[in-house]
Amino acid sequence: MKKSGNIHVTSRDFEPRSDSQPDVPLAVVEEILLNLPEHQVVRVCRLVCREWKELVDSAAHWRERCRREGIQPCDASRPPEDWRLFYFITKKQQNLLKNPSADDGLQGWKIVRSGGDRWVTEENNKPLLDTVTRCFVTSYESCLKQQLIDLTKEGYSGAFMDQQQPHIKISDWYAQRCDCGCEYHICVELLDQKKKPIYTFEPEPVFFSQWNDTKWCEMTHVFKDYGPGVRFIRFTHGGKDTQFWAGHYGIRVTNSSVEICPAMLVTKACRPSSPSPCLCESSSASATTPGPTPSSICSR
Repeated sequence: MKKSGNIHVTSRDFEPRSDSQPDVPLAVVEEILLNLPEHQVVRVCRLVCREWKELVDSAAHWRERCRREGIQPCDASRPPEDWRLFYFITKKQQNLLKNPSADDGLQGWKIVRSGGDRWVTEENNKPLLDTVTRCFVTSYESCLKQQLIDLTKEGYSGAFMDQQQPHIKISDWYAQRCDCGCEYHICVELLDQKKKPIYTFEPEPVFFSQWNDTKWCEMTHVFKDYGPGVRFIRFTHGGKDTQFWAGHYGIRVTNSSVEICPAMLVTKACRPSSPSPCLCESSSASATTPGPTPSSICSR
């Protein structure tokens, strides 16, 4: 007689655990979660059970993660309404400009003016930071190019921008040729939903005379306390040569950046004393200061 392949299961196989096998205390679970990667905690651990979900969803969990990693709001008077969102936005800080260093030609940029022999890209005669090898080059009449950043599409909601008002850092590198005079322009605007300016950074043009040493200079500025309503950022820069020479003897620009900086970093070395500057540290004036002056750092 052949034996059946079925497995006989009794109700005893499904008896619940006895009281002698207690659950892991939630305090221990939370400590474990705090030591796991944040994406794993959200995508996997949060789905284990109701108690774990409540731990992962709590503001206390993300506030503690920020504390342990030394992340604090730039403005202590504006604590985040959503600590998890604040944590992830801080961790993803990145340059919002596309093709900032001419690696893809002029792709990603709107050409506002292209005078003389027009915008071109070329290899840097002197590499910037040993990694930025290409730049955009202007001609003998005004050359301006522009990008419009939609903050909502980049993941920065209107509610977050209005409540947190994170610092917004801009940076731009520019250089002249040694054999030709030139000028450099930059204008960065914070715009509302209708693309109307709320705050504008537009320093006086920078002029270089002929027979100057070729050097890379950095223009930086940080917008602070700009109020609610910012939904777009418009970045415009360029220039020309000042001697009207045919060809491309005007200002060079490259390695431009716009970054949203909601947090300051408190390092272990400086805790519990005063925190280090904002992650978007800059010596230039804030947006609320009348007539902001540029911060220019030259790298020879």
